[in-house]
Amino acid sequence: MFRLWAKIFKENRLLKDTVICNDDSSLTRTKKVFQAIDEICYEFDLSKPMWLDATIADFKKHDKTRFTQDNFIESIDFDFLEIQVIEEG
Repeated sequence: MFRLWAKIFKENRLLKDTVICNDDSSLTRTKKVFQAIDEICYEFDLSKPMWLDATIADFKKHDKTRFTQDNFIESIDFDFLEIQVIEEG
């Protein structure tokens, strides 16, 4: 089971959150993450964020990262989208 937790924050307050589950063992971890982000963006009605070098480094190191306005082409009405892997296996 692979689970990714996504949270939207504005002014240090949690506005929305969701947990995306994926138990397809044929997918690689990277594909599971990208598929989960697709589902998150659909659920929160967001454009897909860009993975900048700092974003990738944070995710590799902590299994957690934040997407700010710099990661989105369109304007966002929140401070950041945070994703965190909460279960792998």
